[in-house]
Amino acid sequence: MTRLAALAALLGGIAVATGALAAHGLKPILTAQELAWWKTAADYHLLHALAMLVAALYAARAETVTRLMRVSVSAFGIGILLFSGSLYTMALTDVLMLGAVTPFGGVALLVGWGTFALALYRAPRKAS
Repeated sequence: MTRLAALAALLGGIAVATGALAAHGLKPILTAQELAWWKTAADYHLLHALAMLVAALYAARAETVTRLMRVSVSAFGIGILLFSGSLYTMALTDVLMLGAVTPFGGVALLVGWGTFALALYRAPRKAS
């Protein structure tokens, strides 16, 4: 899980870079709609890179890494790729049919949150 945590940290850095790219380099060449897609992609990218990082670090510290935690971390990564990746690509190209991929990324992000919540709920409680 520590390698997945490192990947999540890298994805977070990439998200910051994509946001800066839009603010400073793409603003003059993209339409308002394309910039909106890019901003949504960058926002979700960063938010879910952080969620992936928290889930991976939690799993790394747990006594046993559960299947739910593996699914959660993986779903966040897949969701970033599909959701944000499709929006980034739509903003830079005329391939608007990629909009059909975006909801699959959204579902993956929801799976990440749901499995993370379930893993936390099922986690063994420490006696106080």
